[in-house]
Amino acid sequence: MLAPGSSPEQRGRLALQWRQVSWITCWVALYAVEALPTCPFSCKCDSRSLEVDCSGLGLTTVPPDVPAATRTLLLLNNKLSALPSWAFANLSSLQRLDLSNNFLDQLPHSIFGDLTNLTELQLRNNSIRTLDRDLLRHAPLLRHLDLSINGLAQLPPGLFDGLLALRSLSLRSNRLQNLDRLTFEPLANLQLLQVGDNPWECDCNLREFKHWMEWFSYRGGRLDQLACTLPKELRGKDMRMVPMEMFNYCSQLEDENSSAGLDIPGPPCTKASPEPAKPKPGAEPEPEPSTACPQKQRHRPASVRRAMGTVIIAGVVCGIVCIMMVVAAAYGCIYASLMAKYHRELKKRQPLMGDPEGEHEDQKQISSVA
Repeated sequence: MLAPGSSPEQRGRLALQWRQVSWITCWVALYAVEALPTCPFSCKCDSRSLEVDCSGLGLTTVPPDVPAATRTLLLLNNKLSALPSWAFANLSSLQRLDLSNNFLDQLPHSIFGDLTNLTELQLRNNSIRTLDRDLLRHAPLLRHLDLSINGLAQLPPGLFDGLLALRSLSLRSNRLQNLDRLTFEPLANLQLLQVGDNPWECDCNLREFKHWMEWFSYRGGRLDQLACTLPKELRGKDMRMVPMEMFNYCSQLEDENSSAGLDIPGPPCTKASPEPAKPKPGAEPEPEPSTACPQKQRHRPASVRRAMGTVIIAGVVCGIVCIMMVVAAAYGCIYASLMAKYHRELKKRQPLMGDPEGEHEDQKQISSVA
């Protein structure tokens, strides 16, 4: 407040200072409002856990105003069908992303390029048919990946390269028929693998992956049932329980294919032999190459019952041999103890030199022991 005797200059100076303070206060208030994280329309935001929940809203696009500090983004149960490569740009703090129960059929190779801190990615129940090998290259901290209930028929080689932190992987309910062992070898810290409900073909193409599964189970990894669909002899059986003797014919086929590549190619064989051409008059007939199709021997896998019977018979024979060895050892021990006892008694009762009666008694004892 101004004093009663204040001059007009003091009043003007005080008014100017009041205006400056008012402007500064307004600018600070506006800056504070802009600095606060804004929540996308109709979404639920938790400022403590930095979670943005936009699930079940029927969204067809990702909200553009997601706060940059978001750590969890839930977009499940929407109508997302296509995502641009910049859909999650500037969300480098994001750790958990859930895109389950949408209509995604293809993902750009650089869509997760800015998500360097991502640890969990849920893509369950979509229509994804193919994946780019560079899709997860920029997510080295990824620990949980769910690709179940999609239309994946194969996995590109190198898809999991660099994912050393991956702990769990779900590939259930896809269209996978075989997998490459080299695709899974970089997953040194994997603990859980789900591959059930796929139309697996338990043939030579799945042999190397079977070796990897046995190694994975040996080091303590958890794996659900991998039930064979083809061939019919193995339908419904777990791939891990199929004996390795069933795949002996694979090496024979590989040898035949390698040797066949060295043969000189000849005329194609036909089921019906063509009619021989009529020789010209005065010319000697030339021998025609044989075009009959050779009958190839069909390799069949060994019988499971025969393999199990061989194992049982070998076990019985080994058991009988072990019992016989135990009996022989027991007999030897008993015989040695009796002979030692006999020698001790013989030394105690040994007569003086030249006593015929003592010698006669010793002979009787020897005859009785014998």
